[in-house]
Amino acid sequence: MDEHGRVVASGTQVHAPFASAQPGWAEQDPRDWWRACRLAVRRALDALGTSAEEIACAGFSGQMHGAVLLDARDEVVRPAIIWCDQRTEPQVQELSDLFGADRLIRLTCNPPLTNFTLTKLLWVRENEPRNWERVAHVMLPKDYVRFQLTGERAIDMADASGTLLLDVAKRQWSSEVLSRTGIDPQLLPSLYESPAVCGRVSARGAEAAGLKPGTLVVAGAGDQAAGAVGMGIVRPGTVSATIGTSGVVFAATEGPALDLKGRIHTFCHAIPGRWHVMGVTQAAGLSLRWFRDRFGAGLAAPNDERDPYERLCEEASAAPPASDGVFWAPYLMGERTPHCDPNARAALLGLSAIHTRAHVIRAILEGVAFSLRDSFTIFREMKLPVDRIRLGGGGARSSLWRQIQADVYGHAVEVVQAEEGAAYGAAILAGTGAGNWRSVDEACDAVVRTAREIQPDPKNSAVLDQAYRTYRRIYPALQAISNPGSTEPAAQPAAISVPDSIC
Repeated sequence: MDEHGRVVASGTQVHAPFASAQPGWAEQDPRDWWRACRLAVRRALDALGTSAEEIACAGFSGQMHGAVLLDARDEVVRPAIIWCDQRTEPQVQELSDLFGADRLIRLTCNPPLTNFTLTKLLWVRENEPRNWERVAHVMLPKDYVRFQLTGERAIDMADASGTLLLDVAKRQWSSEVLSRTGIDPQLLPSLYESPAVCGRVSARGAEAAGLKPGTLVVAGAGDQAAGAVGMGIVRPGTVSATIGTSGVVFAATEGPALDLKGRIHTFCHAIPGRWHVMGVTQAAGLSLRWFRDRFGAGLAAPNDERDPYERLCEEASAAPPASDGVFWAPYLMGERTPHCDPNARAALLGLSAIHTRAHVIRAILEGVAFSLRDSFTIFREMKLPVDRIRLGGGGARSSLWRQIQADVYGHAVEVVQAEEGAAYGAAILAGTGAGNWRSVDEACDAVVRTAREIQPDPKNSAVLDQAYRTYRRIYPALQAISNPGSTEPAAQPAAISVPDSIC
């Protein structure tokens, strides 16, 4: 990105997908991230067509919550347990028993969840003691890549917020959580604000990635906070709805806003002195990818080289709003917001002989939007302002999915000009760290621009609003089926009121 915020070159390299040795498990090899990163950086430099001397600063972003474990020689101890892994339910219960969920929320602004890094550390300690004996350093995914580039062990406040080890309100590691869980503070990296310079490219890192030794490097941010920066979600009132593998509704706040029911996350923002709240759908874009991988993208016409997802969305456009009564509950990987249930399972409901692939695909697109609307409903309860909604991720590239979101949310939605998402936000943070802008706010005001606005269709919005009310009844019904002997109440969904629209 140049000093005016214009993307001048980019590079991409695919890394291996996650491996799942058992249902609910998800692991990746951190070394493969570093391989892909250094190749992508070289491709971007080649596309730029100029010397690495021109690069003033590098920024970072990456998937959150993963546990990268290194030994005393900085070798990877075991594959990283990543964000969507669900194996740590026993450790979640241990933390609930140890602290009480209310106390942990007050200490870290978040309840214990299977996704968070602390539960992964406890799982390794309890189930792989020989591996745990070797652990000398703990990192998150992007921080391992930066460590390879710089040799510095660092983490930003936003990514650290998702470990369940940070006192989010005070922006420091929680001494009480560390002490009571027996996690040695020496295992953890140093904390930095996202635009702060935390190191320089080492000679070894420069040789691997093609950058100049000594190039400044900032702390960066986890993918959601960096993506929000790239979309200009820096002040209260402007909210993002991003559909990648997961789906996230993200709002900036001036202080740490708490949902004492633990349905949404409260984290530090990538902006010093600011926080954010976000609701998460585990399998948003993953739902559509799952359908593509299992059932195909449909028959392509001769010479049709379009993206498979574009073909799927075109097929879905043949079905009407609300999919003639077909519903998709997107719980392929458990669910976070609002259910906090790692055992939730996906369901396709309402099928009859009249339904087609188009109905099923459209139901998937609508089901993901319904799940994101749950987060907007909670924001309304918390009296968080929603003045503008900006869409990001793959869900923002599809005209049909954009319109479905506008209709489901009952609110106009916007798409910004830059489509690089978290990478663009990481570049903004790097530009701020290099002194190109005095603050992240100033940078976003200068470079983030709206490309288009999509208004909800009143008729379709009314149909989908009624469908959402039906959707809200699906999770309690699924829970009753999967736990027929349970005496527990039908949990949080029934406790959330359903407004006519989100604002």
